Amino acid sequence: NENPIGTGCYLTESHGQDRQIFVRNENWWATDQLGLKPGPKRIVYIAVNNNSVALGMILKGELDISNFFLPGVPRLVQAYPNIHTFYDEPPYMLSDNTAFLFLNTTRKPLDDPEFRKALAFAINSDDIAKRVFENQVLTSNPLGYLPIDAWMQYYDEKVVEKYGFSYDPPEARRILAKAGYEDVNGDGYLEAPDGSEIKLSIIVPFGWTDWMESIKIIARNFNEIGINAEPLFPDYGRYQDELYGGDFDMAINNFNSNISNTVWTLYHWLFYPLRERMTSGNFGRYDNPEIEELLHEFNRTPMDKHEEAQEILSQVQEIFLKDMPSIPLWYNGMWFQASTDVWTNWPSEDGPVHYPTTWAGKWQLGGVYMLCDLEAK
Repeated sequence: NENPIGTGCYLTESHGQDRQIFVRNENWWATDQLGLKPGPKRIVYIAVNNNSVALGMILKGELDISNFFLPGVPRLVQAYPNIHTFYDEPPYMLSDNTAFLFLNTTRKPLDDPEFRKALAFAINSDDIAKRVFENQVLTSNPLGYLPIDAWMQYYDEKVVEKYGFSYDPPEARRILAKAGYEDVNGDGYLEAPDGSEIKLSIIVPFGWTDWMESIKIIARNFNEIGINAEPLFPDYGRYQDELYGGDFDMAINNFNSNISNTVWTLYHWLFYPLRERMTSGNFGRYDNPEIEELLHEFNRTPMDKHEEAQEILSQVQEIFLKDMPSIPLWYNGMWFQASTDVWTNWPSEDGPVHYPTTWAGKWQLGGVYMLCDLEAK
């Protein structure tokens, strides 16, 4: 398109194999109407293949901002005064979305709600947050609700107290034993009530090092309660194909559990209507017409009718915690590290309080304001 139409604050200037360069739009409408003007004259998007490369680049001042997950940030913030994060202490990052362990409810024994509930009690998310993420993430509550007012206003403490879960391996073993799972052949692993062998796998994309380490811990957690489970790391294309096609046992995903102004977006993703290929959520193919109807009812309820909405969502929460079609794990961070070598006044809890993102589709959450507040040294 030789003459594209747009309303953004930057224009395409040039591109190469490893970068795309944008130049500030001096005729941007918001400069006149809102008094906003981005600080940087140009933005250079550099193709970086993995988080280790990004880490080296930001330490050397070759990147001004990174939205990668970078290992070791808590130590780097102390060692390098030019490295900036949103918070000065744990969790360092804002929460952006919830990572869930999706369970394929069409496969045995994952079609058994009691088996799924036992798995929820077996996972040590605190251990993952500490050992894998170095406390750069917060562990999720049992509903997967992000710690924001728009969602937490509907968090029913009574429902969670009655039906929720926490890390409790003895309780996981008790649930399994009561449901008829036992070690028949003495190999240390449980068999299903019908005597069949249980052997499960958990998938995440190869190269996603934080998730890879996380499912190693989860697999060990399952092994400790007698469930034979192993972590697998297919390449991203295969991971996506298996996830969308339902050709997996368990998988971590967070694609559309993002921050929003209504918890409906989370449930729309978790309980998306069944299709041949589940590209928009509900990867475990959980089928429950009652929840679908409740969510339709919630969607029709005016936002100012809080009590009516709460009554509906409390029912959804109870069904979710009883059936456990997916397990909330942690809040993936709004990964953000910046270098203060060239630019200052980056977003922080002390201000300016903007969402520090350059991710596609999220500039409108605060990234544009971030650019306008930047100050050159």
